[in-house]
Amino acid sequence: MSHIFPRHCHSEFPAAVGGDGCFLIDAEGKRYFDGSGGAAVSCLGHSNARVIAAVQAQVARLAFAHTGFFTSEPAEALADLLIEHAPGRLDRVYLVSGGSEAVEAAIKLARQYHLERGEPQRRHLIARRQSYHGNTLGALSAGGNVWRRAQFAPLLVEMSHIAPCYEYAERGEGESLADYGRRTAQELEDEILRLGSDTVMAFIAEPVVGATPGAVPAVEGYFKRIREICDRYGVLLILDEVMCGMGRTGHLFACEAEGVAPDILCLAKGLGAGYQPIGAMLCTDTIYDAIAAGTGFFQHGHTYMGHPVAAAAGLAVLSELVERDLPVQVRARGAYLQSLLEARFGQHPHVGDIRGRGLFRALEFVAERDGKTPFDPAMGVAGKLKKAAFAEGLICYPMPGTRDGRLGDHVLLAPPFIATEAELDDAVGRLGRALDTVLDKVLA
Repeated sequence: MSHIFPRHCHSEFPAAVGGDGCFLIDAEGKRYFDGSGGAAVSCLGHSNARVIAAVQAQVARLAFAHTGFFTSEPAEALADLLIEHAPGRLDRVYLVSGGSEAVEAAIKLARQYHLERGEPQRRHLIARRQSYHGNTLGALSAGGNVWRRAQFAPLLVEMSHIAPCYEYAERGEGESLADYGRRTAQELEDEILRLGSDTVMAFIAEPVVGATPGAVPAVEGYFKRIREICDRYGVLLILDEVMCGMGRTGHLFACEAEGVAPDILCLAKGLGAGYQPIGAMLCTDTIYDAIAAGTGFFQHGHTYMGHPVAAAAGLAVLSELVERDLPVQVRARGAYLQSLLEARFGQHPHVGDIRGRGLFRALEFVAERDGKTPFDPAMGVAGKLKKAAFAEGLICYPMPGTRDGRLGDHVLLAPPFIATEAELDDAVGRLGRALDTVLDKVLA
């Protein structure tokens, strides 16, 4: 009997015992193509020699030094390299252990920044429906994932949620992409004015929305308008790139594709590529200087922040991404994956949308294409697809509740950046067989 508290009490999983490139291997020797990188984590695959060597060398040199007493060489070097390539005026790096911690730090920093500047009335955070920003209580409050929030609702901090920029499901008939983008961005200004223009501290959004609705990029011009609105009212722009950043969408920082830079940016997942748990919160020099000139102390912290071994892994991962120019490869491989998905599923009667950017792609499933009608949630399409794909030797990331937390099903694909065209061919074939198996059963 296992003493592990699993994610689901009634599920039994094989033990993973090895990793080889884009594949994970279980105790029986079965190989699984990691088509979602776990949860968009394993961007370099599972056997990168450079990262492994960096971790081993750092453990031998220095395993841990608390940041209340010391800084460390790998933490300093990682921060330098991040800022060297970061957009806009991002200038300082706060290293944590994962995405939820990065978002918590961002929310707290936004609040303290306004306090330091003498604006204590700025307390409201605005986010978007069908978003996900983490599972700690502050991050969960910011997120708009209905299913994850529901049972903890009495514990959550009150925050505002406006419409996502989800063109497939929410653009009106006859509405142009530009008009739709302006309409959804306008919701931010309307909400700022409703709350009080001097009471809003920040707006948080994912540049490409991740697991909740499945790899949804904004329409062109949306984030530029968002940036303008934030600037007009003195609202900080927090971009959550925990899932879509670090090259995943074809740019080292996902916001580069939008032509905007945030005041605060959150990273994780691909920063450590699964070799160590690490995340980062980056902020501008303006925000840092306000803290430094005020109390001089950010009222926050975690024991393992800036962990030397995690930082060494992150530095090796980021060095691989930069020196090998892997975001460029991601754009090429992403276009190839999109072509495969369109060839296999473009005319499928139950695939309504194929979307994404770079190696961050999703299929949204529908009962009826013309009306974009979701399947009945009772059919459990997403859950059944996960099991069928796993049986085919494919790890992917299906999710229910795509539209509103209850209706809709999709599958997210986020394979390692090193995946070959042949491996992607094979993965799409496995996904097709798994989907056929599921639909044959649920539609019988």
